[in-house]
Amino acid sequence: MEHLDSSGARQTRHAAPEQKHDYGRAGRNIPVSIAVGLSLLAVVLLPLFYLKDFWWVVPAAAACLGAWEMARAVRSSGAKAPIVPVLGGAISIISLAWYSGVDGLSIGLLIAVLATLVWRMGEGPVGYQRDMGAAALILVYVPFLLGFAALLAKPDDGAWRILVTLLAVVLSDTGGYVAGVLFGKHPMAPSISPKKSWEGFAGSILATAVGSAILAALMLDLAPWKGAIFGVVVSVAAVLGDLAESLIKRDLGVKDMSSLLPGHGGLMDRLDSILFAVPTAYLLLSVLAA
Repeated sequence: MEHLDSSGARQTRHAAPEQKHDYGRAGRNIPVSIAVGLSLLAVVLLPLFYLKDFWWVVPAAAACLGAWEMARAVRSSGAKAPIVPVLGGAISIISLAWYSGVDGLSIGLLIAVLATLVWRMGEGPVGYQRDMGAAALILVYVPFLLGFAALLAKPDDGAWRILVTLLAVVLSDTGGYVAGVLFGKHPMAPSISPKKSWEGFAGSILATAVGSAILAALMLDLAPWKGAIFGVVVSVAAVLGDLAESLIKRDLGVKDMSSLLPGHGGLMDRLDSILFAVPTAYLLLSVLAA
């Protein structure tokens, strides 16, 4: 930008360089991330403990938002998943799982896929297989897997089962992050998630095993060894869920699924670990807490 000095000569004033925030190895604004994370926990847990009869609305809303984010993201690959039947299918899958159990979960997925098949016919044959492949992936990956949260919460101690599972995921993420920052040297899956290390993975398992042994004993009256097993398996599932979403994002060429949540990216960037952990927790507690 040019301006005149006191003698009338032109001088060039350079624009100040744009400031970029450096959040270190975290890659995010940690205080904002923590605040948003605690808010999300409150949204999940308060109705779970005080309005349990209507709690299915929470995972249904999360499934709709997650499905919308994915449908929006896959457009970069040319696929156009029909959003109306996908969102309607997400609600059907979660609600049927809540009211009809495992059978309802399966029937809800079948109805959602068939409805999407029929809906997409109206747009003609061009790209039909591509669009339906994307829609089927979204329906299975988001609402179907999240539907296990409804099954997990349904028993009398369901609120505590959900809480233990969510805390196990938090322990896994936290233990992995701390161990990765302090000791991480050997990449776990460099082509998918360069920051993940085997040392971080070990930290995830250790933190979740110890923490779950204590939490499961206090909240679910499980023997510590059962809680430790629960923690190890849920931690492995959570890490695999994180890697699965990273793989999808790399294939699509996006960093985050959206910018819906400050400090986190999209809702799917928070659900990634949970989507694999919830079905795992449901199956484990069906055996360990029977």
